[in-house]
Amino acid sequence: MKILTPWLRSYLPVLAVDDAQLAEDLTLRGIAVEGVFEVNDASGDSEGSVFDMDITTNRVDAMNHYGMAREVAAIYDLPLHALDVSLPDAGAAETAFPVRIEAQDLCGRFTARVLRGVTVAPTDGVIGGYFDSLGLKKISNAVDVTNYVLQGMGHPTHAFDLDKIEGGIVVRRAKAGEQIKLLDGTTRTLVVDDLVVADEVKALGLAGVMGGWDSMITAETKNVLVEAAWFQPATIRASSRRHLIHTDASHRFERGADFAAAPIANALVSKLILEACGGRVEGELIDVVVAEHEAATANRGTVALSVTEARRHLGTTVEPDGINAEVIHRYLTALGCTLTPVSVDGYEVRLPSWRLDLTREIDLIEEIARVYGYNGFANTLPTPGVVIDHPTARAERAVRERLLALGYSEALSSTFASAAESAQFAAGVAAVELENPLNEEAANLRPSLLPGMVTMLAHNLNRDVLNVRLFETGAVFSGGTAEVSEAMSLSLGITGVSPVSNLYLAADASFYELKGAVESLVGLFAAPGLTFAAEASPVFEAGRAAAASVNGKVVAQFGQLAASEGAKRKMRQPVYVATVDLAALLAMPLKHTTAKELSRFQAVERDFSFVFANSVTWGDVEGAIRSLKIAELQSLRPIEVFRDEKKWPGVYSTLMRTVFQSLDRTLTDEDVTGWWSAIISALQGLGGVIRDS
Repeated sequence: MKILTPWLRSYLPVLAVDDAQLAEDLTLRGIAVEGVFEVNDASGDSEGSVFDMDITTNRVDAMNHYGMAREVAAIYDLPLHALDVSLPDAGAAETAFPVRIEAQDLCGRFTARVLRGVTVAPTDGVIGGYFDSLGLKKISNAVDVTNYVLQGMGHPTHAFDLDKIEGGIVVRRAKAGEQIKLLDGTTRTLVVDDLVVADEVKALGLAGVMGGWDSMITAETKNVLVEAAWFQPATIRASSRRHLIHTDASHRFERGADFAAAPIANALVSKLILEACGGRVEGELIDVVVAEHEAATANRGTVALSVTEARRHLGTTVEPDGINAEVIHRYLTALGCTLTPVSVDGYEVRLPSWRLDLTREIDLIEEIARVYGYNGFANTLPTPGVVIDHPTARAERAVRERLLALGYSEALSSTFASAAESAQFAAGVAAVELENPLNEEAANLRPSLLPGMVTMLAHNLNRDVLNVRLFETGAVFSGGTAEVSEAMSLSLGITGVSPVSNLYLAADASFYELKGAVESLVGLFAAPGLTFAAEASPVFEAGRAAAASVNGKVVAQFGQLAASEGAKRKMRQPVYVATVDLAALLAMPLKHTTAKELSRFQAVERDFSFVFANSVTWGDVEGAIRSLKIAELQSLRPIEVFRDEKKWPGVYSTLMRTVFQSLDRTLTDEDVTGWWSAIISALQGLGGVIRDS
C-alpha cells in the first residue's frame, strides 16, 4: 500500500510534523512504513513523500488515505476533516431504478445512484496529479473517480454505463457455465458459487472482483449508474482465487469491508463525477440492505471496558499515570468508538463499523497500547500473581523434561495430513477435511501425530542421521467441519542403536527402550494399575506392538513401524514409534516427590531363579511378591531372562534379585529365611519351578 503525504495532509491541515517523523511515529504504532520516497514537481521542488506501507491483513480500514489520516489524528490528538459528500438536489425520476438482491446470504448491501448527461474525458487536476505521484494508471475522469475514492476512503465502487443495462440490477449467483467478459479483456466461465452483479438479461460483473466489459464506461457514455455495495468476504475470496484474479477491490472485500461505508462512497463518487464530468442526479439513492448482515457488522453488540483492567494489562508507563480514563476515552473516540460510561471505572463501547477486527475488551486494550506507543511503557517485570500458569503447564513441563533427560529431542511437524495418512494412522477417527487445502498432502487436520513423526524420522534417515530420538507434543483433531474436537497428544520416535540388556534379545532393544520411555512418562503421574498388552494394528509390524493401559483405559500404543510403511519412505533400518494420549495423562495428578529416611542398617540381597510358562508376565510375578506385604522389601527387579524354544519350549527362565532392609534394626537369618520361603511359595503358586542349574 502506498500513501501520498500531500493527500493524507489534505484531511489533516493542521498536521505539523514532517514526513520523516510521521513515518517513525506510525511505525512505532504498528502501521509500518517500510520506505519513504520524496515526490518532486516539474521544477524539482519537493511536493511531499510517498510512504511504502506494510499494513497487516486485519487492518483493511487503514488501507486508504482517510483511514491512515484517522490513525494520525488519534496519535497527535488532531481534528479529522469529515468527507464532503454533499450533492446537488436530485431531479425527479419517473420510477426508482430497480435493484434486487437475490443472493441475500452473499450480498448484504447494494446502493445505486443514477447520473445523467455526463461528459467522459481524460483525467486532470488534483486527481490526475495524485495518480501521477503514486504511479497509478489513468483511464478517464468517470472511471478514475472510482479508483480515487478507493484509494482515498477505502471502499470499492463501480460505475456502469447506464444505457447498457437492460431492466435493473440483480445481485445473484452465477449460472453454471455462464460466461462473462471482464474489464481485463478475458472471458471467464463461472460456477454457481460465483456472485455476479447482473441486469435482467446478462451478468455485468464478477461481484467484488472486477466489472464487465459490456457495461464499461467509454468516451460515448452519457448516463452512469454508480454502485457501492457490501459483499460477504469468503465469497469474494473464493471467486478471486478460483479465477486467479486479485484486484484492489477483492483485496479489501475479502478482508471485510465497512458495511456502513457504501452510501458514503456512492455519494462521494457521484459528487466527484458531477464535478469532473458535469451532468445531474436523477432520483434518490437506492439503498437495499439485508438486516442480518448489518446486525453482524455495523450494528454488532457493544463491548464492556474497564479502566482498571486496561491499566492492569498494560502495566507501568514511562510517564506517571500515562494511561488513565481520559487518555483511554480520547484514543478510542479518535479511532471511531463510542464510549458510554456505565460506572466510575467502566464503559460500554460501541465499535466502529470499519473495525471488524475489534470484538473483545482485550482488543480495545491493545488499541490503547498501540496508539499510546509501545515505547512509552517501562521495562518492568509482571507483578507476582498477575501471570498464572495454565493448569496443565507444570505437568507438561515435567513430561518435556523427562523426555529430554531420556535423550529425546523435541521436534515440530505439520498440523496437516493427507487423507490416506489420516485413515491409516488414525483408523476409526473421523478426520476434519479442509475446504481449501494447499495440496493433497495437506487435505485434513491431523487426527494423529504419527504421520508427522514418521516423516521426520525418514527425513533424518535419508540424510544419513542413523541414530534418532524425537518427540512431539501437539493438538490432534477429529469430528467434522461443523464441530471440531481438539485434544493434546504426544508422539515418540526412535531408530538406531539401543542399549542392550540381559532381559531381552538384542533385536528387541529398541522396542523395550520405547516401552521404557512410555513407562517412565506414565510414572510421572499418580496412575495406578499400569499394564501392558500385545497390540494388533496395521501401523505396526505383527507381533511387535503393545498398548499401555491405566485402570483399563489405553493411554499409549507403541511398536515397530510396519515394514511396508518404512519401504514407502525408503527407510533402511527399523523404526519404532509411539502415540500417547497426553490429554489423559494431564488429567491425572503429578506424583509428589517424597524423601525417605536412609537406613543405618545393613541391606541383605537374595536372588531367585525360576522357570515360568510364557503366559506368566513380570507383572504377575511382581504382583505375587508385593501381595506378601513385606515392609522390609526395598527392591525387586529382574536381572536376566533366558529363552530357548528348542530346549525349553513354552517356558522361560528368569533371575530376580530382592533387597531387604529395615529402618530400625539389623535383619537376622531367620527374618530373611522366612521371607525367602514365603516368596518361593508365592511364585510356585504361579506355576513357577525353581531352576536348579
